[in-house]
Amino acid sequence: MKVLVVFALVAAASAFPFIGDYDQSGFQRDESDGVALAQKQHDINFLFYKVYEPLHDTKLKDLADNFNPEAKASNFPDGGIAIQKLLKELKDHHLEERGDFFTVFNCTQREQAMMLANVLMQCQDWTIFTSYAAYFRQRMNEEEFVYAMYAAVAHSPLTRNVVLPPMYEIMPHFYTSSEVLQQAYKAKMTAKPGKFPMDFTGTQNNPEYRVAYFTEDIGLSTHYLNWHIDYPFWWNDTFGSHIERKGETFFWVHHQLNNRFDAERLSNHLHVVEKLHWDKTLHEGFHPHTSYKYGHRFPIRDDYVHIQDVDNVAEVYDLMMMDQRIRDAIAHGYITDKDGSKVDIMNEQGIDILGNIIESSMYSPNADYYGSLNNLGQVLLGHQGDPHDKYHEAPSVLEHYETATRDPAFYQLHKYIDDLFRKHKDRLPPYNKEELEFQGVAINSINIDGTLETYLEDYEYSLVNAVDDKDEVENVDISTFMPRLMHKDFSFNIDIMNNNDAEVLATIRIFAWPLRDSNGVIFPFNEGRWHAIELDRFWKTLTPGNNHIVRKSVESTVTVPDVPSIKTLQDMTEAALNGGTELHLEQFVSATGLPNRLLIPKGNEAGMEFKLVVAVTDGTADAAIDNLETLTKFHHYGYKGVYPDKKPHGYPLDRRVPDERVFHEIPNFAETIVKVYNHDQHIQHH
Repeated sequence: MKVLVVFALVAAASAFPFIGDYDQSGFQRDESDGVALAQKQHDINFLFYKVYEPLHDTKLKDLADNFNPEAKASNFPDGGIAIQKLLKELKDHHLEERGDFFTVFNCTQREQAMMLANVLMQCQDWTIFTSYAAYFRQRMNEEEFVYAMYAAVAHSPLTRNVVLPPMYEIMPHFYTSSEVLQQAYKAKMTAKPGKFPMDFTGTQNNPEYRVAYFTEDIGLSTHYLNWHIDYPFWWNDTFGSHIERKGETFFWVHHQLNNRFDAERLSNHLHVVEKLHWDKTLHEGFHPHTSYKYGHRFPIRDDYVHIQDVDNVAEVYDLMMMDQRIRDAIAHGYITDKDGSKVDIMNEQGIDILGNIIESSMYSPNADYYGSLNNLGQVLLGHQGDPHDKYHEAPSVLEHYETATRDPAFYQLHKYIDDLFRKHKDRLPPYNKEELEFQGVAINSINIDGTLETYLEDYEYSLVNAVDDKDEVENVDISTFMPRLMHKDFSFNIDIMNNNDAEVLATIRIFAWPLRDSNGVIFPFNEGRWHAIELDRFWKTLTPGNNHIVRKSVESTVTVPDVPSIKTLQDMTEAALNGGTELHLEQFVSATGLPNRLLIPKGNEAGMEFKLVVAVTDGTADAAIDNLETLTKFHHYGYKGVYPDKKPHGYPLDRRVPDERVFHEIPNFAETIVKVYNHDQHIQHH
């Protein structure tokens, strides 16, 4: 099957209200049906387990075989409109066939996945949720089902504190080289357990191989996928709550990915990423070395490809026209709404509007005019290996959030898009001294407790879901392992003087950027601050006098722990069910942040220099919610429906700095030089 990508923003099938509280990702959730979390986690584990095979759980299998989906249709908040629409697609044989590939960028496949997600998000109790999930698991395209389930579990009021199993174990063929999967199949057929090493894609003949530990980090892929699940471009408010500052977060997530990737490149003596030009050559090719479950390989792109029109997708001219309209909006300081009215973007909300336009999401004020520069661009680049469909290629890695960060073209596209965002930010007036000061508060010192040192350590994940079960062949443990970046624990030590007579609430913001470019030239402050990596943002009450603050690296609000393996989730869940105890997985509920392991860049043997900066700002003025100090879990993109921080992402470094002395003259800002070391240490466990 050939996927033809047609970009049309899809309207939700129906409107329905959510009740209850909001969770830390900004979506309303409630858990009022009385079903134990362990039971819910058990069901989710088995709905995702060996998704290409019949259900392995007896209760769920019975539901899939005997459930009558029409009998419960009238109980839905929308009166059954969504489920009747999905059932009609099923009866008319319009749903994507099982065994075919799925991409969210295909509007027909996306709409089908959204239909199921819509149905599941409307379910009022757990039995109904699992009944519809089990029923459609056996009847829908497997990958379409997985995407819909991921979205539903992330947003449903019934699934609070349910943890999504890692996608790299649900669909390991997306992440695992074909060579390793061949070994896995052999191990399965011979019933011999196996742990197989996997290296990064390519060889040392390719300079990009030096940074493959970052681009092919499955934790990075997990972060990127889960961000897009929590903030899907197809979301509109009829699905539930409004996603606050969605476009701005689109900018910030990709801006930080760009900056982190550039820091990794500089760590490895490579130039920073060059931004994409639609009318020029795409220098870096890509060979994924992976295949889809049923044999189609992920497409290859050669080096030095001149970007071409892609049949049935888009012409390069289309992208250039979108680009020009966006540049015009930035230059004029306003965008044109659907009705022709002007919407001012020369303010703090402008970045949010631009983000929605560039992605483009359902929140775009004028998608017909401004198009979908990001989404369409990503697909067009993904088809450059076969732009005229001569070889009937499958969707590329760029057409899956699970794999997009592997391709060097992803970073070139987003460096180009980031440049558009910077043009807008640079048009806003710089912050003045009065806007930056925190009256009566001064930073006396900042230093690091511990060594900023990174190393590689092997990580193992299961390939059990990659191979098919056979009655005559027993199950054996099959896994792969590959090195991934880690860092030693460290802490920030910050001494802050509060010269006020009373306690004050402070927002403490920590950033770092590479001190020098690839030629060894020190970045000017205004250039360095645009390359800044956000390391932490948290709140503290400062008592009068000196406040000594120790902030551990593991406490960063930018990062989250690695998602537990499917086996770990199963073991913890079954232990809770069998023992009648509560299941506690709270620390793993959000996989949207970066992995803790990737908080700092790799550095190098000599010690790569970074400028570390700390800004302490007025927490009371910044605060959008109460009790900020009690936030201990990941809340970086929102908490209880609102962002905890009123300031723009990246504040106070998000606007141009024509004269860096303004920062040096305020006592609540401090900077120092630190070094990050990497001694080529590789901890092997096999």
